[in-house]
Amino acid sequence: MSYILPDLPYARDAFGDILSAETFEYHHGKHHQTYVTKTNELIDADASLSGAALSEVIRVAHEGGQTSLFNNAAQLWNHSFYWQCLSPDVQQPSGTLKDMIDQSFGSFDAMKTALHKEAVDHFASGWAWLVLDKGSLKILSLHDADTPVAHAVQPLLTIDVWEHAHYIDYHNARPDYVRNLLDRAINWEFVAQNLDGKGVGRADQ
Repeated sequence: MSYILPDLPYARDAFGDILSAETFEYHHGKHHQTYVTKTNELIDADASLSGAALSEVIRVAHEGGQTSLFNNAAQLWNHSFYWQCLSPDVQQPSGTLKDMIDQSFGSFDAMKTALHKEAVDHFASGWAWLVLDKGSLKILSLHDADTPVAHAVQPLLTIDVWEHAHYIDYHNARPDYVRNLLDRAINWEFVAQNLDGKGVGRADQ
């Protein structure tokens, strides 16, 4: 079984001035595709992982110190999850998700402020995450290709803070990129779905 580049759940030009079609062309069509291609090449060289789910490959590579395989497989998964976290339509959390945000952070605005700070202050490349950890919402950042799939937390939402995620549209202004996503482009319905603990499977292959 070969892993594939998943289709975007929206048109590349759906986000207007938030994220350009050119950004999606490079970020999805080239960067994400490269992780798919490299993961397949590495799997082809290791018959023991042939046919394994992507999430299993990530865990095995992480536990076995297979750095190249982990980096590529994790980035394949991270990006597949990230695209689903975005929506061209402005949404707000509701129901159980809103209640949990209020309980954990005090308010939706306070949660956005905390997640914005985590993403902006993250040094170098990586990902800012909203996760479910032992029944509570937490914000964390993971460096480079690291992913919740390799750790005992459930992914709810991620923001890609690698430079290639925003440089075409925002250059070095990472704070503006993160603010626009949080205010105008998060798929809070997808985030709420992931409260069921099945978020890893939504980007798996």
